[in-house]
Amino acid sequence: MEEKKVMEFEFSSEQLALRDLAAKVIATSWPESMARGASVATELDRARWRELGELGLIGLGVPEELGGGGAGVVELQLVAEELGRSLAQTPFLAVAGLAVPVLLASGDVTLAQKLLPGVCAGESMLAVVATDRHGAWLPAVSGVSAHQDAAAWTLEGSAAHVLDGCDADQLLVLADESLFLVDVTQPGLSRTPMGSLDATRRQGVLDFAAVPARLVGAPGAGRQAVESGTDRAVALLAAEQLGTAERMLDLSVEYAKTRLQFGRPIGSFQAVKHRCADMLVQVEHARSAAYHAGWAFDAAVDDTRIAASLAHVACSQTAADVTAGAIQVHGGIGFTWEHAAHLYFKRSTADRHLFGGSPRHLERLAQLVIDAS
Repeated sequence: MEEKKVMEFEFSSEQLALRDLAAKVIATSWPESMARGASVATELDRARWRELGELGLIGLGVPEELGGGGAGVVELQLVAEELGRSLAQTPFLAVAGLAVPVLLASGDVTLAQKLLPGVCAGESMLAVVATDRHGAWLPAVSGVSAHQDAAAWTLEGSAAHVLDGCDADQLLVLADESLFLVDVTQPGLSRTPMGSLDATRRQGVLDFAAVPARLVGAPGAGRQAVESGTDRAVALLAAEQLGTAERMLDLSVEYAKTRLQFGRPIGSFQAVKHRCADMLVQVEHARSAAYHAGWAFDAAVDDTRIAASLAHVACSQTAADVTAGAIQVHGGIGFTWEHAAHLYFKRSTADRHLFGGSPRHLERLAQLVIDAS
């Protein structure tokens, strides 16, 4: 009888050191205060992004032979969690969480050898285009189509809500089930920043008009590569959502300890006490779901599709509930623009719609768990 693997939910000393490093760097270079000034016109601070590259954080999940750190998904999640705590306006999710895994999953070793060293260093940016003109993630019919003339490929179509598509130097575009590389300097490509509820998460509309492109990997294998990369991105998103919820829980508990009403801290009142306790339970539940997904990838145990979708659903709900609860705990000040609570609430509301949103992942869970039983 085959021995079943046991998953150890305990961080190593190296992982704890990585988390401390990430927390220190992000608190210094990407403080929460920067989120207040974010807008649709705010461009990526390339110098700060390169700093993350110099520290090896961008390329953590890239194999060492390609210039990366050779780490697993859990290590990437530790960084993502700290980014979520500060609402850092970085393309970490789009680049390290999605684009890098998609490129690696494509099996195009030559292209990976060419692009990834620069991506790891923060010198260049890679983004994935896998939506249609309405912003639907991985639709049945892609928003961009590919046309071949002799040995040359060109792309036509539109895609909306492309994560960090306006800042990227290279694009991995899903068109007609195949994956293509587009240099943003090519003629026929236009990029327009989009306004969204969460101004700290850069998104854009990309229009392709006979844009020259290079085939990535095997023809017809693009969707599979993007689906594989999406599951890893979802695991990182879950960690970001966990960090967002943690930050709001911490602020709520601290406020409940110091805010006085009728001569007593409001945290001594049963209603506030119970709300904070419920928030803590949800945060710990989200932590388990998020890191279970990371360990499922790294330890090759459990179905990673189930683990990723479960993490998306659980962490999306937790982030939404905890950020909303934090506003309630803070009372009047929680509803003001001066307090950070509304920024975290907007982030959590927008995040739950990424990568198909909770409905898509609930449907997939039903198919993988219930329909398959």
